Amino acid sequence: MRLIVARCEVIYSGRLNAVLPEAVRLLMLKSDGSFLVHADTGGFKPQNWMTPPTVIEHEGEPPERIVVRKRAGKTEDRLDIRIVEILSDVEHDMGEAAALAKDGVERDLQLELAGRPDAIGDGLRLIEREWQTDIGPVDLMCRDRDGAWVAVEIKRIATIDAVEQLSRYLERIQTLPGMAACRGILAGQKVVKQARTLAESRGLAWVEVDLDVLRGEKEQDLTLFSA
Repeated sequence: MRLIVARCEVIYSGRLNAVLPEAVRLLMLKSDGSFLVHADTGGFKPQNWMTPPTVIEHEGEPPERIVVRKRAGKTEDRLDIRIVEILSDVEHDMGEAAALAKDGVERDLQLELAGRPDAIGDGLRLIEREWQTDIGPVDLMCRDRDGAWVAVEIKRIATIDAVEQLSRYLERIQTLPGMAACRGILAGQKVVKQARTLAESRGLAWVEVDLDVLRGEKEQDLTLFSA
């Protein structure tokens, strides 16, 4: 990645024309072809940018002129950066980027709930994680205190799509011998209102769980809702 702090003028042409008058800005040239123009205000959003694939050309000796071009259908988007003065110009080899590791995503919830299925429903016991159907794995397959099968789908934020996914799993599971009465529970840190309504209309239960509670970091009552 190359980072240039420079006094420059930026001219954009393409689907429209725009000019950023001469001022001190940060120019970011990323190895994937991204090009971003930042000011010291305006938060995280750049004043102008080009996403890859781009062609970046350098003309003249420092202070140089940078031209960034990108095809946009039958036309071409173009940034012309006329650099008046370079205040800083550094390059960094950042290597291969590691994937973002988020705390509190579905996997964290699944692991915690697998160890504490009773947090989803009183008397539940885990039979198998990632229980396979012919259209994909159910997060947790459990039995309740009466021995009945319960399929649990886990989302960080459970939406209508999660209800549809659980419904599809149940359609397949209920065709299997001895599992016609299998019921479903949707579990999430948040279950949106529309998902609650749809779940209840289909006879599915839903429960909101708190990851901090599951980890023993705080206490909170959990309530299970069903149609």
